[in-house]
Amino acid sequence: MNNIELRVVRAFTAGGQGGNPAGLVLDADHLSSPQKQAIATAAGLSETAFVSASGVASLKLEFFTPRRQIAHCGHATIATFGYLSATGRLADGMHSKETIDGVRHVRVAGGRAAMQQRSPRYSEVDAAAVLDALRLAPTEVLGAFAPTRVDTGNGFVLVGVRSSTVLAALVPDLQRIEALSEAYALVGFYVFSLAPGDGLDATARMFAPRFGIDEEAATGMAAGPLACLLYARGGPSSVRIEQGRHMPQPSPSLLEAELCLAPGGLVTDLWVAGEARLEATRRIHLGDPQ
Repeated sequence: MNNIELRVVRAFTAGGQGGNPAGLVLDADHLSSPQKQAIATAAGLSETAFVSASGVASLKLEFFTPRRQIAHCGHATIATFGYLSATGRLADGMHSKETIDGVRHVRVAGGRAAMQQRSPRYSEVDAAAVLDALRLAPTEVLGAFAPTRVDTGNGFVLVGVRSSTVLAALVPDLQRIEALSEAYALVGFYVFSLAPGDGLDATARMFAPRFGIDEEAATGMAAGPLACLLYARGGPSSVRIEQGRHMPQPSPSLLEAELCLAPGGLVTDLWVAGEARLEATRRIHLGDPQ
């Protein structure tokens, strides 16, 4: 049996608390994709990141949910680079990650990391079907934030609801969300309420049953699309998003997004930042390769 060391690192923590746990496996060059999937399944976390050597970036990152590989994962990126920064394995400054979808830049400083995402792409979805899957009435949705697909590297459907009370009461139909996520090539549904005051711009929940994630506490790749949508509706170019507070087992997380704008206000790319801390180290027993 192979004995694999898996670090559990919480990303997007708020004051050192909360956050979303990601699995982290270093020196994963010798592992096959089926082995990585088996490790991620055994870990049981929403995503596990595997770090290998790269010829085109600071390191190669591959992300696996308990069910399948995913092109990008925000909180696992923050967890990886934040941990490597905090332990001195990466110097403060600009770095990069190679993924199955290309190379992205990552800035690190003392356990904090910021990851680059692409400019947003918007498309329409069947709004009635989305609201039905979320078990939301049209009157509970903000008119300016009706269901919209936004992609800055991963696709999400974003829906704005009228209050945090509506957000907290959500009990979605996960089977319907999974089917719609397959149809629209989504990671999941990102539902939010505006949250003026307390230094926050929005509070969000994320449902991704297509990838075996009923709900997770922080989704960096969804925070970018939300920042873009808020900006497109007249919001600021820098936002602070809370996630995880309304989960069955609350784990409040803080995600900060900053848009990069060309003359005329066009979003060229963006950065999503957060803190990370090591929570635990586990051993995953993996069967010998066939």
